[in-house]
Amino acid sequence: MASPRAYWKGSLKLSLVSCPVLLYPASTASEKTRFHMINKETGNRLKQQMVDSETGDIVESDQKGRGYELKKGEYVEIEKEELEAVQIDSNHTIDIDSFVPRNEIDKRYLNNPYYIAPDGKAGADAFAVIRDAMKDQDRVALARIVLTNREHIIAIEPLGKGLLGTTLRFPYELRDEDDYFGDIKSPRISKDMVELASHILDSKAAHFDPSKFKDEYENALKTLVRRKAAGKPVKAIEAGDKPDNVINLMDALKQSLKGGKGSANRGRHAPTRRAAPRAAKKAHRSAARARKAG
Repeated sequence: MASPRAYWKGSLKLSLVSCPVLLYPASTASEKTRFHMINKETGNRLKQQMVDSETGDIVESDQKGRGYELKKGEYVEIEKEELEAVQIDSNHTIDIDSFVPRNEIDKRYLNNPYYIAPDGKAGADAFAVIRDAMKDQDRVALARIVLTNREHIIAIEPLGKGLLGTTLRFPYELRDEDDYFGDIKSPRISKDMVELASHILDSKAAHFDPSKFKDEYENALKTLVRRKAAGKPVKAIEAGDKPDNVINLMDALKQSLKGGKGSANRGRHAPTRRAAPRAAKKAHRSAARARKAG
């Protein structure tokens, strides 16, 4: 099997210690089902063309340019040479600035993950020293890297024999949560309701296992394509019934506790459970009486 192609190569530097490294994308979308636009009459693939929004004329490649919209319909043209003048000159070095506690990184800042591996045997010792020192400290390194002519902050942490680098968003790229949460009311919730909901959470306790993630839509797309290619009819999936509006929240919580999924896996996945709260015990007794009556 051929070795994967590196996305970036350069040096990882910590103070006076440096080593050559390779950067590989840790995620891929190549396995996802993709569609092309085609001509339904000929079956040929369609080709996109750029069209002037006002005249409707096709714009050739030598007429295309970049413009920033100052106000509606008014653009200032930016030449290629002007863009190149402000682009950051990459020195192909990941220079570690600082180390921060892992739990202080807000997950909203996490962007794209990359694998960082040593480039050849020459810097293997220095790479191992940096990696193992980070394991002992349980801290994440923050560094700067230039990718596709833009500077990024990258968080680096040990992962197996190598390092995981995750580019971080800048503060201006995040939306303010107050714009979305500001109008959320704070109703009075009884202690019994909270205890019962907590008991439901306990009954569904598990461990993070991404191997159980199933992309149902992607599987359905693959099945659709296979059936169409084989000339078989395609059956429409029946829509499920919409849940009724919850009228009594306590009744809904009790019903959830009775028929909650995940209780069968409780012994295998869940941590030692605390004693059931008063409301949960009451719900269990009600369920037992109902079974006897039936």
